Amino acid sequence: MKNRIIFVILFISLGLLSFSQDPWTLSDCIDYAHTNNIQIKRTQLQAEMARVNLLQSKTNILPDLNGNMNRDYKFGRQVDPYTNEFILNNSINDNYSLTSSVSLFNGLQNYNNIKSNQFASLAAIQNVEKEKIEKTFEISSAYLMILYQQELLEVARNQRGITELQVERTHKLVEAGSVAKGDLLEMQAQLANENLNVTNMQNDLQLSLLNLVQLLDLDSTGGFSIVIPDTIDPEKMFTIPDVSLVFDEASSYLPHIKVADYQLKSAEKDLLVQKGRRSPMIYLTGSIYTGYSDQRVLYENDLPVDYPYGDQFNDNIAQSVSVGISIPILNHWEVNNGISRARIQVEDSRYELDQVNQQLYKNIQQAHNDAVSAREKYISAKEAVNSYRESFHYTEQKFNVGIVNSVEYNIAKNNFIKAESELLQAKYQYVFALKILDFYRGIPMAL
Repeated sequence: MKNRIIFVILFISLGLLSFSQDPWTLSDCIDYAHTNNIQIKRTQLQAEMARVNLLQSKTNILPDLNGNMNRDYKFGRQVDPYTNEFILNNSINDNYSLTSSVSLFNGLQNYNNIKSNQFASLAAIQNVEKEKIEKTFEISSAYLMILYQQELLEVARNQRGITELQVERTHKLVEAGSVAKGDLLEMQAQLANENLNVTNMQNDLQLSLLNLVQLLDLDSTGGFSIVIPDTIDPEKMFTIPDVSLVFDEASSYLPHIKVADYQLKSAEKDLLVQKGRRSPMIYLTGSIYTGYSDQRVLYENDLPVDYPYGDQFNDNIAQSVSVGISIPILNHWEVNNGISRARIQVEDSRYELDQVNQQLYKNIQQAHNDAVSAREKYISAKEAVNSYRESFHYTEQKFNVGIVNSVEYNIAKNNFIKAESELLQAKYQYVFALKILDFYRGIPMAL
């Protein structure tokens, strides 16, 4: 408890030293997080990586082209590659080549790999949206908690103000000899308790503000505040949508479902890729070669003369084209094992999709049940507040004329305070439950 108080004091002190800024709306918080949150940025990079993988799978269908050049230094007895004659001298050979090959057929591996990467890329894009939605949910929860604690603090301050007036009045009555000093001491103890209550609520509010600031990854907590909306009225929120309706809308909206669905489709295409490895591969290869040898000479009038480098380069050009077929027979059982792994991944992805759907339905059921319970609790709490308010005012009137003592007065007042606190709690539980259902339906978080 001591460490908590020190932490809150430090938090407040830092806030006083920092610059002030305009209050943040819930939309401001959500937009800022979507733009600056590190985890969202990381999922965006993963989506970009998936896009690059997709591009690579598309370019894999193109022919490759590779150039090569090298110089050989040879010593002793050897065969000159351009004269096919034995020579005894040391020689230098330069070799140049361009080689290109293209797969004509490989069991549709390239095609299915493209489709697999397309679905993987779509899953990665939806994963970004999933991360944004989850961050929106976190921020909205923290924002509502601040609003709840602000209202709770306001109630506590108002009740403390009433007690302060009663302390002053009782003090005068004690001096006049109208009431016993014990009543004054009782009222002062009540005031001290309410002062402590206000302090604790201020600390809780500051910690809630800090929680939201940390969710936003802000560099400074100073001057941070939120806009207090005037539209949070549970009286206008008594329509609770049906579970099946919410689930149908969530299934078509939430990226959580789409991520699992695209991952399953990607796994199914990858299984076809692995099966395609059983197929023979037909390929086409073309090459062009040339080179130079310092052992080659030209003869003019039966006399040897130098063979210029450029002339040799042109004269030694050779070309080749070949068509081949590669038939997989036995490769350490890699193909069969690859197919087995891919088939397992398909089944796992299918279970993942089913699990996501089941969990979503359970979450919606729970949110619906919470909303119904919170609504009933709010109605009951509202009736309790009205009853305890009348009881407290009646007791206050009797206390003011000396019919009841301070103990009875404080009991009535504390019951009223407790009822107001429970009403606020029920109010925000109900609002939050409805916002969760809206969240599943794709309705933007707003207050």
